[in-house]
Amino acid sequence: MKPKSIVILISGSGSNLQAIIDAVQQKKINAEISAVISNRPDAAGLKKAQSAGIPAHTIDHTDFPDRQSFDTELLKLVSDIKPDLVVLAGFMRILSDEFIHQYTGHLINIHPSLLPAYKGLNTHRRVLADNGKKHGASVHFVSSELDSGSVVIQAEVPVFEDDTVELLASRVLEEEHIIYPQAIQWFIEGKLCLTDNRAYYEQHEIKQPAKWIDNILTEPQ
Repeated sequence: MKPKSIVILISGSGSNLQAIIDAVQQKKINAEISAVISNRPDAAGLKKAQSAGIPAHTIDHTDFPDRQSFDTELLKLVSDIKPDLVVLAGFMRILSDEFIHQYTGHLINIHPSLLPAYKGLNTHRRVLADNGKKHGASVHFVSSELDSGSVVIQAEVPVFEDDTVELLASRVLEEEHIIYPQAIQWFIEGKLCLTDNRAYYEQHEIKQPAKWIDNILTEPQ
């Protein structure tokens, strides 16, 4: 049987992309990465894709007069590939409602905070400014409202008194590399789905996302 297809959208270095590539190569994700697409031609993640033998594409958003025309071109390319899942891995563009509606339930993102806290940008800096005690990352289905789709798994890290933005970001990123491949595999296995904008794990609605804390994973509740 043909493996399920994943398309990954990136804008930068591609560290989460590399974690997903590694998980596929190690058979921890039973799927094929059919393409990596970047909105920036200088994204280092494109070289990571090419090194792994994955088709890499660039649709430079600066070539388009507005977000809608860029998204139309992006949607055309992704639709031609016909993926089972679209993964946002550091993709620094807000997708149009048309794109999101086309792939609702088949579109996931990872955000560097314990959602619903700290939606948007500069999450590490904001946590430190608030003297927060814990921080982390969340994998969620994408909805039209920014960083507001159903959360399926979170990783939690403590915030230390001597943390800098860079130290905290690095520690959170390590956890992202664990929980993102896990969420993708759950989806590929058919354990994870979205129905009527509600996330389900093994046919039970997720009331509490899975947690990865101190190297222990709890399943969604």
